[in-house]
Amino acid sequence: MTRRKLAAGNWKMNGLNADLTELEGLPSVSRAEVLICPPATLVERMARAASSVSVGGQDCHPATSGAHTGDISARMLADAGASHVILGHSERRQDHGETDALVRSKIEAAWSADLRAILCIGETEAQYQAGETLDVLRRQLSGSLPDGASQDNLIVAYEPVWAIGTGLVPTMAEIRDVHAFLRAELTARFGADTGGGIRLLYGGSVKPGNAAEIFAVPDVDGALVGGASLKAADFGEIIKALEAAAAA
Repeated sequence: MTRRKLAAGNWKMNGLNADLTELEGLPSVSRAEVLICPPATLVERMARAASSVSVGGQDCHPATSGAHTGDISARMLADAGASHVILGHSERRQDHGETDALVRSKIEAAWSADLRAILCIGETEAQYQAGETLDVLRRQLSGSLPDGASQDNLIVAYEPVWAIGTGLVPTMAEIRDVHAFLRAELTARFGADTGGGIRLLYGGSVKPGNAAEIFAVPDVDGALVGGASLKAADFGEIIKALEAAAAA
């Protein structure tokens, strides 16, 4: 099944208005899709400035509105011009104690606002060393993902926690095995057409030097990129590698 490749950049808590000029240095592509998820303060401005880049949020509250000081709803993100939202990122799970059940409710909120959810799942270093990777991913996928998923409203990003920002990367065989496992889990739950159409991203220390090798792995439909997405020089090379993979 043909799935459009996606290079998604997660700026995390980085970026000021002046940094929007980085968009000007990104390459133009036709086969792949490019998405950047800036901090909430830049979503509307980036959506206005970007002509060939989709814009997403980094989190949303499960409620549509209310007394939730400091939070942002999925409807607010959509109103600001976002088309996607990252949910369940390990930094949210660890720093804010987010559970699978909470992530699940956030995905439902994103869907109700017509946002495409990027569900992040991944194991810690201790779980990896204990050989528990697939068990952890199965549990997170089952607990975080509501019924009703489709290739139009969901993207799944595998981000081993121990590889995020550390420079460490799983072997290509490990990435291959995990993505094949996730494809099988999605197909078993949602059927061959839906499960085969949902895009799977890899995230965790993706850089210009390793992007092409990662994108050559079966069932890797792109990447969720952290630090390397902040500068056009780095993210641009990753985008070019993905465009080449899409053309192969």
